Amino acid sequence: MDEAFNMRLIAHDDLGGFGNGGEGMSLQVASDGRRVMWIAHESAPINFTGVDVTDPRKPKIICQTRLPHNRVRSNSLEVTGDIMAVAYQTATHGETPAGVELFDIADPENPKSISFFDRSGPSSRGVHQLWFVDGEFVHCASGAPDFNPRYPKDDQIYTIIDVRDPARPVEAGRWWFPGTKDDDAEPAPPRHPNFDSGFRMHNTNVYPDHPDRAYLGCLDGGVAILDIADKSRPKLISNWNPHPPFPGFCHTALPLFERDLLIVSDECVRDNGGDWPKLTWVVDARDETNLVPISTFPMPPVEDFGSRGGRYGSHNLHENRPGPAFRSDTIIFATFFNGGVRAYDTSNPFQPQEIAHFVPEGPKGARAGTIQVNDVYVDENALVYIIDREVGGMYVLEADI
Repeated sequence: MDEAFNMRLIAHDDLGGFGNGGEGMSLQVASDGRRVMWIAHESAPINFTGVDVTDPRKPKIICQTRLPHNRVRSNSLEVTGDIMAVAYQTATHGETPAGVELFDIADPENPKSISFFDRSGPSSRGVHQLWFVDGEFVHCASGAPDFNPRYPKDDQIYTIIDVRDPARPVEAGRWWFPGTKDDDAEPAPPRHPNFDSGFRMHNTNVYPDHPDRAYLGCLDGGVAILDIADKSRPKLISNWNPHPPFPGFCHTALPLFERDLLIVSDECVRDNGGDWPKLTWVVDARDETNLVPISTFPMPPVEDFGSRGGRYGSHNLHENRPGPAFRSDTIIFATFFNGGVRAYDTSNPFQPQEIAHFVPEGPKGARAGTIQVNDVYVDENALVYIIDREVGGMYVLEADI
């Protein structure tokens, strides 16, 4: 049965029986006033799903599209106005489609392709994640036709795409972890001795009120803060990396600008606690050249959740994006796979407190036998939308926060 504390379920939709929620949830307010939650999928055959959530207690699928084949995934998407950007990543290097597609979603039932920015190449799997919140630039973790990594796992770099003319996207700039390109002068970074996930980019967050900074999760490379005042020449400001001794896979760096803090999540990627502990960190960023960890979020107890089945540990955060979204510099929502979704009060950054959680029961037919909450989006009314990585679909929650 569901486990809940200060959160309650108000609606559930299995997304047409496909589930497979990815790492892209973005809310559109259409011109006719309807509210549409767009959802990326973790794997084929579905590309993206649009769900009318105007009445959040009665969600209704109004659009669901398919990928061209089963060796490509569209794990990430973002909506700004009536334009949606979708990331395409292939199963192996050299396949297609690999890149970013822009869609006109003014008519949500009938998305129309505007353009495709091709990132395919012999050493590229395309785009894993993208960030598109200002209508002008897509920031993404991407391969490139002309980028050849020293090690195959280091194949996705930070790429800035200028989409001010959405019909003609162009690359504006790029950055990669020093030493990962095959002809870099810097030495290759040492591989993680026990959990080698690579030094590629994951999340690439840039906020319109701080447009000269990029906050990157670099997997085994930890967090990187970049100066992108000149987008054609991003410059590294600082790099904080607790891996090793911790087991790698830095996912998201969420800045809390008013408090000079970063919330940093490391993604769990192994079942049954095989890469425990995967933590969510609070990092002091008063001096952005000298990032200092000061605490971690209290975790769902490993004694209870570690062996429940499936993944157990940190993953995604609600990222305070612009638009119809909840924004707070103290309340943080985070996902923990079989540990569900949890809300934290960071008023005391040295001792974050859990203030709410919801753990859906294991969906029927789930491979792991448990829920695997993959992503979370919280709207401006503090309604919480979560998706299951496997078959559960989308859940809509109210939170007492």
